[in-house]
Amino acid sequence: MNTTIKAGAVPGKPASGADIADWRPEDDAFWESTGKRIAYRNLWISVPSLLCGFAIWGMWGIITVQMLNLGFPFTQAELFSLTAIAGLAGATMRIPASFLIRLAGGRNTIFLTTAMLLAPALGTGIVLQHKDWPLWAFQLMALWSGVGGGNFASSMSNISTFFPKRLQGTALGLNAGLGNCGVTSMQIVIPLVMT
Repeated sequence: MNTTIKAGAVPGKPASGADIADWRPEDDAFWESTGKRIAYRNLWISVPSLLCGFAIWGMWGIITVQMLNLGFPFTQAELFSLTAIAGLAGATMRIPASFLIRLAGGRNTIFLTTAMLLAPALGTGIVLQHKDWPLWAFQLMALWSGVGGGNFASSMSNISTFFPKRLQGTALGLNAGLGNCGVTSMQIVIPLVMT
């Protein structure tokens, strides 16, 4: 992928702000001198963001089992609907989130979707302290955790543009593979914290 230079940009000069004015990952000289460093920096920023996204998105499958064990006053169907809500919300959020990269830029989108994960993380911690709260409060947090699924789409879309075709599979594999450690981390952390 070659990115065209914006009007007013001077070739050879670094772009001001967060925008990259000249991007030619398929050009070997450009890749070795400039592109490789920028691409890998973005990859290593994206991995923790994606890890958080998967952790928040996938936490309801673990939380609902713990809620059942701890005697929350909901039926099994109600509890496991929380997992379904989170899954459907995440799948739905992937659609607009994959386009946000092109509209708002990679840095802005990854920052926004990662920052938005704070609300369901903190909110879930609060609602879990109150067994007497209504089901809709838990459903709202499960719905909001779907932002983690959108974070996945944004992250993958963003990283794919930084690497030459020959390295895209490796970069996307590292991004998704290491990001999926978020699910594993929640499977270990949540039972320890909730028991």
